[in-house]
Amino acid sequence: MVLDEESFLAFLDHRPLFPGHTLVVPRVHYATLADLPGPLLGPFLETGRRVVAAVREGLGADGAFLAVNEVVSQSVPHVHLHVVPRRRKDGLRGFFWPRSRYRDDGHAETVAAAIRAALPPA
Repeated sequence: MVLDEESFLAFLDHRPLFPGHTLVVPRVHYATLADLPGPLLGPFLETGRRVVAAVREGLGADGAFLAVNEVVSQSVPHVHLHVVPRRRKDGLRGFFWPRSRYRDDGHAETVAAAIRAALPPA
């Protein structure tokens, strides 16, 4: 256990990318980030920010990688923020996603329009 507070916990991942790979989770169950109530989003990220600072200071890390999986590759159906310590030349290179390009500007606009149409109001 790294952090144990009223609304959030943080603990080491049992299969870390690097030592210090920490998961930040809300105490109350929410399966995905989309399920997390809006008022908890800020405190969730603030807790993650504090864990990042502690990982950098406590482990001498150069930085951190943060990630939230949504359903696909989410081995535990409870929203969680990965805080992965990073060091220059640590070998981690975008292995999470192969990059590609849109076919053309029209394709990019079609994709953007579909997302805009589905975007809930703030």
